[in-house]
Amino acid sequence: MSKFIFVAGGVMSGIGKGVATASIARILQSKGFRVTAVKIDPYINVDAGTMNPLEHGEIFVTDDGTECDQDVGNYERFLNENLTTDNYITTGRVYQAVIERERNLGYGGRSVEVVPDIPNEVISRIIKAEKKKKSQITLIEIGGTVGEYQNLLFLEAARIMKLQRAKDVIFILVSYLPIPEKIGEMKTKPTQTAVRLLNEAGIQPDIILARGKLPLDEPRKRKISIFCNVLPDDVISAPDVFSIYEIPPNFEREDLANRILEKFNLKPRKKNLRDWEKLVKTIKSAKVKVKIGIVGKYFETGEFTLMDSYLSVIEAIKHASWFFKRMPEIHWLSAENYEKRESAVKEVENYDGIIVPGGFGARGAEGKIKAIEFCRKNKIPYLGLCFGMQLAVIEFARNVCGLRGANSKEFVKRAKAPIIDFMPEQKALIREKRYGGTMRLGSYKCELKPGTKSWNAYQKKKYVFERHRHRYELNNKYRQILEKKGLVVAGINPEKDLVEIIELKEHPFFIATQFHPELKSRPLLPHPLYREFIRACISAKISGVRRR
Repeated sequence: MSKFIFVAGGVMSGIGKGVATASIARILQSKGFRVTAVKIDPYINVDAGTMNPLEHGEIFVTDDGTECDQDVGNYERFLNENLTTDNYITTGRVYQAVIERERNLGYGGRSVEVVPDIPNEVISRIIKAEKKKKSQITLIEIGGTVGEYQNLLFLEAARIMKLQRAKDVIFILVSYLPIPEKIGEMKTKPTQTAVRLLNEAGIQPDIILARGKLPLDEPRKRKISIFCNVLPDDVISAPDVFSIYEIPPNFEREDLANRILEKFNLKPRKKNLRDWEKLVKTIKSAKVKVKIGIVGKYFETGEFTLMDSYLSVIEAIKHASWFFKRMPEIHWLSAENYEKRESAVKEVENYDGIIVPGGFGARGAEGKIKAIEFCRKNKIPYLGLCFGMQLAVIEFARNVCGLRGANSKEFVKRAKAPIIDFMPEQKALIREKRYGGTMRLGSYKCELKPGTKSWNAYQKKKYVFERHRHRYELNNKYRQILEKKGLVVAGINPEKDLVEIIELKEHPFFIATQFHPELKSRPLLPHPLYREFIRACISAKISGVRRR
């Protein structure tokens, strides 16, 4: 019978509950079990698609087009598996489903109640995800922290599942142990409080992951054991690490997987974390840097830098850099700064390569175009992603083809030369202000042009499938003009004849994609385009193709 692990957080958000869930999934997978993971987000939004990245972080997209939380991306990267819409639950989705069923007389005319009907819908979705993936162990991460009002119904669902199948459900609490600077002692009281809040919901944690700046010592472990009613061996130290990919081997050293299997009365079938341990060794030993600049706008929040907005891009850079045993050094470059001070764009030449990632809206667009022009003219390796492709085409149209009015209809509705335009089916949706879930989303076929850098990167495949999230496309009316001046269309979607990849011949590496290759990058299998981008960055630096 299938087993279920609920993972909840205590004390504060942002302590690594998602990567802890992904890491637990990975070590259980290494023991020979089929494992999947489900993310529960407590917001009313049906999905994450309409959220501002500065508030929510990256919007991750699955093959089937689900716009979801970035933790789903971590699950995919750690498990090396593609997940679907069934692996993502929100309060909005749950209530929407219950209301639609009630409207269709799905409850047989009886009164529909928040409890038990909402928790039962949550349970049915968890079971559906488990059956879809045929998983033997399913992890369910409950977003936020225990004690939050928004989480009560999800905790109630977990409690009911435990009641119904006691031997098949366990609970893990990920809780933070702070070390106040002026006191210098690791404090357990916040974790004790989190456990009591969980107890109030009718749940007793089976295992506590003790997050903190430093490893957990024995006195703290004993105190948590006594006051939180768990065995000492079930208090797992989870200190800060240099890289999240160190977490699975750390958990393995703490014997976490075997503790979980023992509670389920299961025996490990094999043990294989060798590739993962080899990766961690590479990460720790890499000394030679590759310096990458990301020109964006979704990272400035007050006095802080929010890297989560581009999480998959960052991870894909790391994967590719480690492939070459290089240490990635990532810098954030403000597109708006290039708009205010034109001379500021010269800082781009201080980097081995430049990436312009996805985005929406006119803010910062002209600054990004300046950075792209600098990369094109100065032979700096460039990788454009979605928005980064559209702006690369606009820059080429203006400065190489002489189309001064070249622009995107996203910025200028009556552009003289609308190089980037709506997809035809989007026009009505935009007029009606229907934005949620209406873009070109998920996996689409791309036919590669033989002889191009992209074709070689993909090992000369005819077709590849990549994930999208956008509603604007390169306007085919201008393709002939662009190609005559040297723009290479290296990949198209054959069904709709839409441009997927552009590149430049006389350049060390200038490739831009309408899709998001980073969404399919894995730590043990870097995405081909990121891999070749980093290769070009290293080669240009070594050969001195350009001068600093």
